[in-house]
Amino acid sequence: MQEIRRKYVVPGDRIVEGNFRPLFNVIRTGNSIVATRIGIAEAGKEGVKVIPLSGIYIPRVNDIVIGKIMDHSSLSWGVDINSCFSAHLPAQDVFGRDFSPARDDMGRELAIGDLITARIIAFDRTRDPMITIQDKDLGKVPQGEFIKISATRVPRLIGKRGSMIQTIEYATHTRVLIGQNGIIVVTGRDLEGIKLAVKAIRMVEEEAHTANLTQRVKTLLGVSDSSPSDISHVARPQNEEVGEELNEVEKEEKI
Repeated sequence: MQEIRRKYVVPGDRIVEGNFRPLFNVIRTGNSIVATRIGIAEAGKEGVKVIPLSGIYIPRVNDIVIGKIMDHSSLSWGVDINSCFSAHLPAQDVFGRDFSPARDDMGRELAIGDLITARIIAFDRTRDPMITIQDKDLGKVPQGEFIKISATRVPRLIGKRGSMIQTIEYATHTRVLIGQNGIIVVTGRDLEGIKLAVKAIRMVEEEAHTANLTQRVKTLLGVSDSSPSDISHVARPQNEEVGEELNEVEKEEKI
């Protein structure tokens, strides 16, 4: 099956005709595959898809997200996850099965404004998502520089096998925690390093659809191609679907 060069599309644009399999952000109309989102269309032997250039975050089960505690009831916390949906963190998830609203102080455990890393455990679009902080590397996030980017930019920020974010961390001596919902927290001992990391992240957000982005980020950071990029302490949330998408977005470098 012949591959086509990537091209920009808007909803309703015909991408290709023929026996292609629709993947995501596309639909089949007759013998044609049509875009349903603004983005970059690509057709290959796996099928046809559109990589969106913008859009709100829609939760998916098992996504790792960073959220902000907004309020709490007697049984759960309300968490802003940068979406049109608010998430709920059950009090039993933190206090255990013997949780008692009369005995346990929820506000002392997680206060309004606290950041948490969590995993989405239930969501079906008919009710707000449920999250947990019980898995490894989840829980309260240390203080740092708080950034919001489009969730569609997250794969490009991470880069193929983590190459982009590792480059940023190495050059700025920071640690960058990334949620799949587009929330990012940058921590480090040097204020200038944090500022430079934020500047690089903003460059990726604004220029994610352009060619040779990795090289421009390296130039901004003063990193040579021979500089090491393997950072053993880096641990950030990813799932298999994000890893697969990274390989596709990284091809954009070759356009």
